[in-house]
Amino acid sequence: MMADIVIRREGRAGRITLDRPQALNALTYAMCRGIDAALIEWAGDPSVALVLIDAEGDRAFCAGGDIAEMYATGTAGDLGYGRRFWADEYRMNARIAGYAKPVVSFLQGFTMGGGVGVGCHGSHRIVGETATIAMPECSIGLVPDVGGSYLLATAPGRLGEYLGLTGARMGPGDAILAGFADHFVPEAGWGALKARLIDTGDAGAVAEAARAAPEGRLAALRGEIGALFAGETLGDIARALRHARPPFADEALAAISRAAPLSAACTVEMIHRLRGNPSMRRALEMEYRFTWRAMEHGDFIEGIRALIIDKDRAPRWRHAGPEAVPMVDVARMLMPLGAEALTFGED
Repeated sequence: MMADIVIRREGRAGRITLDRPQALNALTYAMCRGIDAALIEWAGDPSVALVLIDAEGDRAFCAGGDIAEMYATGTAGDLGYGRRFWADEYRMNARIAGYAKPVVSFLQGFTMGGGVGVGCHGSHRIVGETATIAMPECSIGLVPDVGGSYLLATAPGRLGEYLGLTGARMGPGDAILAGFADHFVPEAGWGALKARLIDTGDAGAVAEAARAAPEGRLAALRGEIGALFAGETLGDIARALRHARPPFADEALAAISRAAPLSAACTVEMIHRLRGNPSMRRALEMEYRFTWRAMEHGDFIEGIRALIIDKDRAPRWRHAGPEAVPMVDVARMLMPLGAEALTFGED
């Protein structure tokens, strides 16, 4: 057992519990490696019928990756640490998505960024009434990664562009509508459901415990989002919003204007490329093209400085705004990496 995460067998289940509640269960490199090692071990263990992933505390399942270490190493000129973290994290995300046994996740409170990578790719993704799911990476100079671009590309209509560019937060109903979760189970019933899963190893218990989710806000906005977020580029979307009716268009444009323009422009391009041929591994491989370059050629270091280190919330992005990103800059960030490309082991 390691600090920050508890990994054990219980009954018929392999159980992984994120245990950094004071840090909103933010994912460290060691936690990523621990999750991946457990999944590899349990894949061939007939005593493990399913994997159960949950987290301590009521504020968050996992509010993201632990990016302070990436900032510290990146500003010191060490680009390798972040690249290794991302590569190993993405391989773990792919393993969850392709796992041969049921993976049941219980998502309370904040599930963002790296938390989406752990909790939103399994076969049975459970949200409760406190669930708040989002992909806010563009605000720190990254793109929706950890397989988030795959979820956004497969979301209905243009919800993917909207959620990826604005970082809008989804409650349980919206998360299910957008494809980030499968079932709503009231949190008061989680203890009993976990006990049943551990006892029986039967993931069918999840559907039996599920109830109708509370109505979200996205269903009513789908038409408007579909019309305004259908542009070919980030600039097209920004122009459409600027000439549309308030208040929704104004709120969305304000959110996009806070994002790193290069990140937002690449997010649109990634979603469009993936939508025609969605594949989790293809998504992760494209995300890695961006994150591999993010410290040196993107806005990641500046985004972390402004939001987390200096907390001045006044980032100086490389581009002046959403309409000022040339497509050649997008293409440069998403070019294949050649020998540095992300690979996936076949174990």
